[in-house]
Amino acid sequence: MRALGAAGIRDERLLEAVRTTPRAEFVPAGQVADAYRDVPVAIGQGQVTTQPSLSAMMIESLGLDGTEHVLEVGTGLGFQTALLARLAADVVSIEMRPGIARQARANLARQGVRNVELRVGDGSGGVPDRAPFDAVLVSAAFPEVPAPLVAQVRGGGRLVQPIGPGGHEQVMCFERTTSGLERARFVTEARFVRLRGRYGFAPDDTEFH
Repeated sequence: MRALGAAGIRDERLLEAVRTTPRAEFVPAGQVADAYRDVPVAIGQGQVTTQPSLSAMMIESLGLDGTEHVLEVGTGLGFQTALLARLAADVVSIEMRPGIARQARANLARQGVRNVELRVGDGSGGVPDRAPFDAVLVSAAFPEVPAPLVAQVRGGGRLVQPIGPGGHEQVMCFERTTSGLERARFVTEARFVRLRGRYGFAPDDTEFH
């Protein structure tokens, strides 16, 4: 919680969600000690979980009040998904790697999280059959917001995504207006894995199993 205060998190609902969601239940068994630190945790296949303070900064930027239909691109092992589920009406989360998605599904079920629909697929294309979304959180980097994700944000909705090549990015919050998706504000600088897929960087097929 000290790290969240240092990051400027003020949303009481979000602070409570982080405090009461056991991150140790969403990391590999060999990484449990790191679950109690504000650091990324490796989860295999070249992927890492986002540290809690960074997840919280991105989630807070969405301005959730509990009524939203949310899209999460990049489920990981489900910790951030669980936080979103506590703060929104429902969450659709899409993960490209089937093995990681299976673990996330088990983690969420074990914690009794029921308002999440977990899909396996190309997150760069979003989930068009469940759009439009009030809020979208993208947990991987690309130099721009993929066009399908832009199209799936409801008017007045928000999208948060790290913008850059992968490795050193600016996390930006966008708002959907009548003229399209506009940059609302800078959130923070961070390092993220690349967004892979048809509308992102070319997939490395050896990663996905």
